[in-house]
Amino acid sequence: MKILFIGNSHTFMNDMPSLVRDMVTEVTGERCETVMLAYGGRSLKWHMSEERFAVRYNILHGGFDYCVMQEVAHPMTDEQETYENVRKIVSLCRKAGTVPVVFETWCEKAMPEHQAEMNRRYHLITEETGALLAPIGEAWEKARELTDLDLYWRDGEHASPAGDYLTALVITKTVTGKMPKSDFRKAYDFSSPMGFFQLKEDVAEEIIELPQEAVDVFRSVI
Repeated sequence: MKILFIGNSHTFMNDMPSLVRDMVTEVTGERCETVMLAYGGRSLKWHMSEERFAVRYNILHGGFDYCVMQEVAHPMTDEQETYENVRKIVSLCRKAGTVPVVFETWCEKAMPEHQAEMNRRYHLITEETGALLAPIGEAWEKARELTDLDLYWRDGEHASPAGDYLTALVITKTVTGKMPKSDFRKAYDFSSPMGFFQLKEDVAEEIIELPQEAVDVFRSVI
């Protein structure tokens, strides 16, 4: 399986696409490859204007099975702008035989009231276009009520390693229909104590294990 990720820091935080790769490989028993076009703070509009050559090339010539697209979340961008650019990416995917997947983001930690609007927007555009919906924000909303493990990084917006584990779990379930075994507790933490602008350079140093009780909660909300 080959998956393209298009997004921003909510995609690249803690090398989340690599965790999807690991989970999909565990679930399917086959090699999974992930490619990422993700830049801090960038919207789908930016990707389809400033980065359009890379997006076009990767989708049309990359041989991807799935394309996961993630929009600006904090704050949300203009609704019609999101719809317009999701439609453009979906159109490219259809031409290439790639399945489009919309990444439903989570609200800011301090603003849980924003989640309902995010859910509404992403359900609407996936119903219109026929793209798959990865209901990440909805899973976060449920998990926050059931675990003391913080899903957020210390800025209250980006994901912690636990948050990215849950994100990867939802995406894996969306594209394969399955989840890895319950003893799959691996996560990545790519930031040093100085923050995620001082990244670990050794992949082995990123790897951590989550508590089994947290993994059980995450599985229960998907």
